[in-house]
Amino acid sequence: MKHQHSHLDKIWIDKENPDVKYIEKIFKKYDFHELDREAILEENQQTRLDPYDDYLFIVLYFPKFDKKTQRYLANELNIFISKEYLITFRYYRSYTLQKVQNKYIQRDKENKTISPAFILYDIIENFLDKTTKMLKFFSMDIKKLEKQVFSTRNTKTIHEIMIKKRNIITLKHMMQPQISVLKLIEFHMKRRFSNEVELYFENLEDKLDKIFLEIQIIEENLDSLEDALKSIFDLETNITMKYLTIFSAFMLPLTLATSFFGMNTKNGHFSDVAIWGTLIFVSIFCLGLLIIYLRKKH
Repeated sequence: MKHQHSHLDKIWIDKENPDVKYIEKIFKKYDFHELDREAILEENQQTRLDPYDDYLFIVLYFPKFDKKTQRYLANELNIFISKEYLITFRYYRSYTLQKVQNKYIQRDKENKTISPAFILYDIIENFLDKTTKMLKFFSMDIKKLEKQVFSTRNTKTIHEIMIKKRNIITLKHMMQPQISVLKLIEFHMKRRFSNEVELYFENLEDKLDKIFLEIQIIEENLDSLEDALKSIFDLETNITMKYLTIFSAFMLPLTLATSFFGMNTKNGHFSDVAIWGTLIFVSIFCLGLLIIYLRKKH
């Protein structure tokens, strides 16, 4: 956090991509537990809340969309919070967090009360709101895919459905564990701060529940879309195989006739008239069968 607002700086420390030296400095200054240090340095850790006598250590994840890979990345937040301070470590540049910072910079200029609990609330709320918007665009993409499935379906459509399925599974695995963690945050905030704070964090629980419900709905829609696409491809394959079978059946008499007249025999009494007559008869017979089949079909 790069600004010159001393009061806010004392309450909220935010660091992007902290190195080991900086982490050691913070841990020494605030006397954090050694297990928390190991958790921060560990990759792909789980969402968690570890309560201590004088602070809470929280790990949360929020989705960040990578346009290059078309994938959702896990934007990890390591949080230390007490009545006196809030410390956040993050590993991506975040406009969402910058928005919260700007809000409290303005509050600091106006000499308004700043609480670590409310800063944490605003951080989580803004990330949840951003996730809600992501899901809205996700749903719009699903509707476009539905039109493609029943119109110009091709390998690109299949590829897009697979990408969407991968992304929605990522979101599900990312957000689901945080439902229980948010309940723990609400519980500990009530104990350490005030009942007023509890009401705010209950609101976050409701938002996360709605997000997870929307994720489940999108996942079900994608499964249905994939099943519909498979059914259409299976139907088209069956129709193609049917026509190939019919074609092979119609060609069988012609094959038999040409094989018969192609035999090397010494005493065969054949003439051009007989050959052409047989071929014409077989062709008319096959054409008649085809007409009968098409009439029965319609």
